[in-house]
Amino acid sequence: MKSLLFFQICVITFCCLSCTEKRKELGPRSNKPNIILIMADDLGYETLGVYGSDSYVTPHLDKLAREGMRFDHCYSTPLCTPSRVQLMTGKYNFRNYVGFGLLDAQEKTFGHYLQEAGYKTLVAGKWQLWGNERQQELVGGRVGSTPEQAGFDDYCLWQIDERGSRYKDPHLSRKQKATETFPGAYGPDLFVEYIESFMEAHQNGPMFIYYPMVLTHDPFVPTPENPGFKDFDNALKTNDTTYFGEMVGYMDLLVGKIVKKTEDLGIRENTLILFIGDNGTDTDVTSVINGMALTGDKGNTTNAGTHVPLIANWKGKIKAGSVNENLIDFTDFLPTLLETATGNLPGSLQTDGHSFYPQLLGKATRARDWIFCDYAPNWGRFQARSYVQNKKWKLYKNGEFYNLEDDPSEENPLDTAEQSDALKPLIQQFKKVLETYNNPNP
Repeated sequence: MKSLLFFQICVITFCCLSCTEKRKELGPRSNKPNIILIMADDLGYETLGVYGSDSYVTPHLDKLAREGMRFDHCYSTPLCTPSRVQLMTGKYNFRNYVGFGLLDAQEKTFGHYLQEAGYKTLVAGKWQLWGNERQQELVGGRVGSTPEQAGFDDYCLWQIDERGSRYKDPHLSRKQKATETFPGAYGPDLFVEYIESFMEAHQNGPMFIYYPMVLTHDPFVPTPENPGFKDFDNALKTNDTTYFGEMVGYMDLLVGKIVKKTEDLGIRENTLILFIGDNGTDTDVTSVINGMALTGDKGNTTNAGTHVPLIANWKGKIKAGSVNENLIDFTDFLPTLLETATGNLPGSLQTDGHSFYPQLLGKATRARDWIFCDYAPNWGRFQARSYVQNKKWKLYKNGEFYNLEDDPSEENPLDTAEQSDALKPLIQQFKKVLETYNNPNP
């Protein structure tokens, strides 16, 4: 309890000193928008009420979508590290994915770009990009990145170079502090407290906050909303999916706290908030969406493993109640954040992504015709696969072809040679994409 009390005193003192310093400043707030990117862990699109979930209650995210834009076709990779590397660098994995649990320290991330644009940058939540001993061994002794190397001025993180608990009695690292355990505390609460203190300190902006949540990844355990949380013992190694619903609810609650903080600070209208999931829901979790049961397929390349929520909210900028049917993949976020921050994209920018910034503002722009995925997880028993898809059709490198509307679980591959003449140009386009990305220029 002493460690937790010390953490809370530090946060409160930090806030008070920061507010005092801000009151001394006479200059106006930055015209550049603040950006908050929140990414839930192992959360497919079927888990949110705004997408038709019948299993969980997510009022804060549903409201964020109703007052902003809901994207219906955002796709990740099926697993956490490949998704994070792709998201942070704006490149497909064959270009820069080192191995599971690692981010190559030579890669330029959205943190670096936004620092260069004058932003103060924070990452809070799950890191897992330095690599543990086994992960480093698998890639010949290479190591990944620290948050400073990845472009972040400040951080409060679980699992940089030590693991421990991410939930009750969390084991966390903060900048210029020793990694320590906080008995009785709940990790997600401490992350949000740290985010709020950072927002207090930098409310004159601009600031970029990246919050890769630890929720809703297993172990499935009680949250502070549960009467049994106080007496819950981590040593029992509990992992019970009956807790998944309350974990979804607590995730939603924390998003609501962050949104409210922007309102309390008077920066709501100058803040773009993005919410996504990093991959599909855990395979042990079955949910009901629009009356139909759907089992998560994390780790696998079906829709249930890659179709994730994306909500964008920017009060006064994004039209309330917008629904976006365009294709989005994780390479698109880096150029979108950069265009949001600076108003343009440098010609030297190396990315596979397409900025969807104009789409947020309702401006006419060319949308994606397809998305590509190079999935080589180098971890566990997950199968490496390469494919291209649009909203209806999907073609794998090995020739498997699926109608995703009729066969979302990909159980019945179609023969490309037997498809209609009207469909053959699309198949040829997909084959060309696969050939291009599987045989890139040196």
